[in-house]
Amino acid sequence: MGSRRKELLLEILGFLLFDGLLCMAAGTVYRHDWVLTETNYTRLCYTKPILTVNGMFPGPELHVYKGDTAIINVVNQATYNITLHWHGLKQPRNPWSDGPEYVAQCPIQPGANFTYQLIFSDEEGTIWWHAHSDWSRDTVHGAIMIYPKNGTSYPFDNPHQEVPIILGNWYNGDVMEIIEDALKTGGEPNKSNAHTINGLPGDLYKETYSCANPGTFEMIVEEGMRYLLRIINAGMNEEMFFKVAQHNLTVVGSDGAYIKPITTETIMIAPGQTMDAILTADQTPARYYMAVTVYASGNVPYDTTTGTAILTYKNYTNSSSPVMPSLPAHNDTDTADSFTKQFRSLATAEHPIDVPKDYDLRIYTTITVSTLPCESGSTCLGPSGTRLSSSLNNQSFVNPSIDILEAYYKSISGVYTTDFPSEPPYPFNYTGDNLPSSLLTATQGTKVTVLDYNTTVEVVFQGTNLNGPENHPMHLHGYSFYFLGSGSGNFNNVTDPSSYNIVDPPLINTVSVPKNGWAAVRFRADNPGKSVFMHCHFDRHASWGMNTAFKVKNGSSVNESLIPPSPMPLC
Repeated sequence: MGSRRKELLLEILGFLLFDGLLCMAAGTVYRHDWVLTETNYTRLCYTKPILTVNGMFPGPELHVYKGDTAIINVVNQATYNITLHWHGLKQPRNPWSDGPEYVAQCPIQPGANFTYQLIFSDEEGTIWWHAHSDWSRDTVHGAIMIYPKNGTSYPFDNPHQEVPIILGNWYNGDVMEIIEDALKTGGEPNKSNAHTINGLPGDLYKETYSCANPGTFEMIVEEGMRYLLRIINAGMNEEMFFKVAQHNLTVVGSDGAYIKPITTETIMIAPGQTMDAILTADQTPARYYMAVTVYASGNVPYDTTTGTAILTYKNYTNSSSPVMPSLPAHNDTDTADSFTKQFRSLATAEHPIDVPKDYDLRIYTTITVSTLPCESGSTCLGPSGTRLSSSLNNQSFVNPSIDILEAYYKSISGVYTTDFPSEPPYPFNYTGDNLPSSLLTATQGTKVTVLDYNTTVEVVFQGTNLNGPENHPMHLHGYSFYFLGSGSGNFNNVTDPSSYNIVDPPLINTVSVPKNGWAAVRFRADNPGKSVFMHCHFDRHASWGMNTAFKVKNGSSVNESLIPPSPMPLC
């Protein structure tokens, strides 16, 4: 039998199993058609074509109930390859719809289409979707709102209204060209020109740009009413402070799971993270700014501007300027840390947690902005004429030409190796001063870790002082993990685990590893058959190679026939 005929038979089998899984779906099945196109948008006096889904920026919202299924047929009418990632969705026994290109699937080429099956299992709250090819996610993203299963309710008083608040960036230049140029020159990519709320930068930019109003999102509220803000940091490279003038926020959820309520004036949210926050319209009727600005933990270029939206009380007609909140300083680490350290899982009978009390495998990985040699005869813009790179345990990830998942199932050799180191290959004083430059150079490759089904994994992320320290938002695909704890300096594997919270740690999918410090997470590899991508959600770091992957085996107790073959041909 010819190889192409075998591939066609596998594809047919895949579609039959795909339909079978739909028949077994417990909840409602939704179907959507999404078309990726280039659409002209104007911000800050600049008009340019941007990648959009169905012409929308931000993109379409998905509204589902816990346990539902959504079928998204994506048609690529743009000029770039594209994939979509469903950030925070676990997709049990559904490995082909996660989205990272060359890890879980081949990209959807221009003129082609691909159908994603989204299985909503135990997630509840807010997650999101975004492109996962180069920097296309800057404009290709949107909110996913997961409501409690029918017959159940929120673990808090029902809000009167729910409003997505998507924090993002606007670049006057072409974002795809920006990262391509940076990779060619070896230097830092250009920073954004504005921060946005729901795709609009706000009216403070009128002071810099003399054209018509650059656009401001307005939220109308009624006095005494409660509003659930579904906050998403879709920004490319920066953690954000978010604040509403003279109004408290009560954070009740994060990354698709509930937490014990935290009442605060300011939230700090990293790229990739989502937070659910209750806002009560309990102030004097007026107009109030919502504002977003950078929390900059490191000494790297960042956009110092402030994006705004306006919260307006209904029937308030005074045209006076909105009240502006007092924002933290860009380097206010105390405010950022005091907020994030309050997170605890709700951990009730209705919303239980299952924290692994021990681990089978610990991966202790350094997180480093590294360098690579400049190509012969060229001069690069990185440190000492090198090319900026990034790495985990000195391994700078290289995308293969065939996706890892396909290579695994079709036994294609030479695509990846299974020797990602479980500890730093060169131990040193990771957060010390005056570190030798010899530690900067990374090794390139496509190294993964193979996990037996149901293995309990602890990952300790270790920040380093190489090329300057900063926070790193580390994201794991296909799983949520329990964030056990964090600290400053080098992780001590004897004393630091005693500080872990194993009673009610938050269940999240993106953790902000502190500058010159460490963070520990734990998860159980109970989602078989997947290639699980793990990477920094600063896109410049991901582009430089701060990534790795896990391959989770099916295991003897898992019926492999329940995992359908790839619905897409080889790359």
